[in-house]
Amino acid sequence: MRERNVHTILGCDNGYEESKIVVFGAPFDGTTSYRPGTRFASAAIRNESYSIETYSPYLDRDLEDICVFDAGDLELPFGNTLQTLERIEEFVLEIMGDGKVPFMIGGEHLVTLGAVRAAVKMYDDLHIIHFDAHADLRDEYLGESLSHATVMRRCWDLVGNNRIFQFGIRSGSREEIYWGRGHVQTCFFNFRDLDSTVEMLKGKPVYLTIDLDVLDTSVFPGTGTPEAGGVTFNELLDAVKKVSQLNIVATDMTELSPIWDQTGASTALACKLLREMLLLFYK
Repeated sequence: MRERNVHTILGCDNGYEESKIVVFGAPFDGTTSYRPGTRFASAAIRNESYSIETYSPYLDRDLEDICVFDAGDLELPFGNTLQTLERIEEFVLEIMGDGKVPFMIGGEHLVTLGAVRAAVKMYDDLHIIHFDAHADLRDEYLGESLSHATVMRRCWDLVGNNRIFQFGIRSGSREEIYWGRGHVQTCFFNFRDLDSTVEMLKGKPVYLTIDLDVLDTSVFPGTGTPEAGGVTFNELLDAVKKVSQLNIVATDMTELSPIWDQTGASTALACKLLREMLLLFYK
């Protein structure tokens, strides 16, 4: 995984040693409860990234001026959730141990748990910022404790109370929403509380996880569990800019399911967001 990938994401063809950010795919959707297909996201992003430019007019920066390594996709076993999470954890630990920032492309949202398990081993005071349409705070879903619907509850098991900050949430069971009131900080529907959260977390290690269904379905239909009433691309980009002020030690982007948007617009959006995030988080 340290050798250059044959086919890389646009602007991510630098060597491992010289790069400060390592991008890799986690093509797993084994617990998806509605529409599968997120396992194809990282491959689609690699293919479609060449439809955009390396230069960002938003930031006046260019991917050609930074060093990012695309490690390709992890080989994850179909049907084995435990081993999938272990392989993600091991690879993220390796990246962080080398002093680099891992950027994981899912896959369903459960893949975040593997990366967070690694991050808490490196930073015992880890905090999590979570952009999503769904709370993902169920203790179990259909009898399973490891699910894309339980991922933030399992992350809470690792970091504890008031270390998880959720934004854009507009869906969840009554039980998980009520449980969340005493254990996590949730900003429903938008990013209105983000400024105060960023101020509070300055100087602390932060894991940023973005479930792309935080976006409104009108601009991002290509996802497994679409929810109306989401944010716009510009609102999400503005939120990412604010979070980039923090010490982001690892990040991910999950839940693009390209097969559900045959126009390609959802994948193009993900490519553009990825470019902006790489430029913002490159220190």
